[in-house]
Order: sequence, then C-alpha cells, then structure tokens
Amino acid sequence: MKAVRTHAYGKPEVLVYEDAPLPGIGSEEVLVEVHAAGVNPLDCKIREGRMKAIFDYPKPFILGLDVSGKVAAIGSAVQNFHLGQEVYGVAEVSRSGAYGEYAIAQPQKLAAKPKTLDYVQAACIPVVAMTAWQALFDVAGVSPGQTVLIHAASGGVGIFAVQLAKLKGAKVIGTASANNLEFVKELGADEVIDYKTTKFEDVVSNVDLVLDTIGGDTRERSWGVIKPNGILVSLISSLPPSQATALEKGVRAVGLVMQPNASQLTEIAALLDSGKIKTVVGKVLPLAAARQAHELIENGGTRGKIVLQVEQSST
Repeated sequence: MKAVRTHAYGKPEVLVYEDAPLPGIGSEEVLVEVHAAGVNPLDCKIREGRMKAIFDYPKPFILGLDVSGKVAAIGSAVQNFHLGQEVYGVAEVSRSGAYGEYAIAQPQKLAAKPKTLDYVQAACIPVVAMTAWQALFDVAGVSPGQTVLIHAASGGVGIFAVQLAKLKGAKVIGTASANNLEFVKELGADEVIDYKTTKFEDVVSNVDLVLDTIGGDTRERSWGVIKPNGILVSLISSLPPSQATALEKGVRAVGLVMQPNASQLTEIAALLDSGKIKTVVGKVLPLAAARQAHELIENGGTRGKIVLQVEQSST
C-alpha cells in the first residue's frame, strides 16, 4: 500500500510518501480502508519528537489519528462491526496510522460514520470533537447559564467547543483573529474578541470555564478572568497548568489528554446528522501532500481542519 511514513523526527521533510507493508490485524483490531485522514497539530508535535515521552514509536511509523473509511477486515474477537461498514474514529499510530491506504483501529475508538457526511468531512471530527466534548462535559461539567471563554475559537477544537457549549445552554465568548470573528459568531458564540487588537482580560471577567488551547502567556492571563471555584481546562499536554497558581487564585485547573471513546463518537455523529452541530473543512489535499499539510498547520491561520484525501492504488 501507499503511505506517508516518518523515518526520523524532524521538520515536515521527514514525511515520506512511499510503499509500505499492509498491516496485519490482531484479534481485537479492525483494519480500515482509509478514504480520508484528518491532520492535527498533535501530528506535527509527534513528527518533531516533542511528544516522545508519551508517543515514541518504532521507526518508520505512519502518522495520523483521525481516520474515516470502510472496514476492510475484522479481528476474531471484534463485535459490532461488519465488512464494508463506513466508520470514523482514531487510528493506532503505534501500529499503522491514518496517513496510509489502510490503518489499524481498536473497536473502542471507532464508530459508524455520520450518515450525512462524506469521508472528508468525517475525518475532520474525531480528535477535536472528542477533545471539546471531554473538556466541556466530562471535566468541566458545563451547565446552562454558565459562561465559557474559548481561546482559538476558530481552530479545530474551538469550532466544536463553541457549538457544544452553546448547545448546552452556556454563554460563549471566543477569541480569534479579525478575519475569523464573523465565522465564530456563525458557530454560535455570543461574543467574539480579536486577540490581536484587544486584550481579552480587559473585557472579560467572572467566567466559569476557560478552555486553554494555546498555553504560554494566554494561559497566564486567563487565570484572572475565572470566577472563584471556576475552572481552567488546558489542552497543552506537554505543560499542564500549575496547581499552585490555581490554588492561589481560588480556582480549579485540569490538563486534559483526550481519550478516544466510541460512545462519544456515536453521540457526536447523531448531533451532526441532526444538524445541531456542523464540521468545517479547511483544506483538502492528496495523501502525498502530507508535508504541505503540516507546513500549513505550523504557519497557522487555517480555518477548520486540513484533510488528506486517500485514493486507493492498485498496490
């Protein structure tokens, strides 16, 4: 099969489009014929070696977490899936990730693809939607009437966080660049802030939740806008939020590492199929252009998700 493999950690140039062996499956695994693979900032961090403490795979390995496609083979112990079924979910980079014509997935990280979406649209969803879901509902327990500040609201996680928080009945404030402010409003945000011209801490206060997708100075400035006993949920897994600072400020702080969950994927698919939330495709590239996809992510400013479309070859 054709795949994009990583032979060494480094810049996007280490991504090589080449022939790779078709992965075999274990008894508790599913082989997915890949039709599209979503590209995440986490993919770039893994490629650079910045996540070696958590993800250090034998090389060469095939990147790619977000996957959508058809079930091509099923392990002997796998239930609830059938050959040819359209699925989406999270691939196993440790075995064979989504940047290839075939990928390995564990059944607990896979669900039926939303019926109303094509493969490219479906590949935008799993990692970012589950991250937003778990941050808002599992960790923060957002409830109607609460106020949520979402940083980088036009980014992959932000797009779903705005919609899900609004669906829950929360007041949503989003930060974004000027050219994305209207887009974030269209997603449902009650207020939008151009982070380049306005310091959010000058116009925001007393929020129940800050969703930190950026870290650094943005996180440090966020502490002061959270109400007593409110919560900061950070997605920067390489640098969890300071518990000492949280204690000093009288708030809670949690560093979230998303855990793939098939039941959440099923619930998210139902919301998408009902039209209650939507996904946003930023740019579609062929599988061979994975390097370009990584460069676009690292240059920033992309609205929505970058997706690699996979055309099956004869090999």
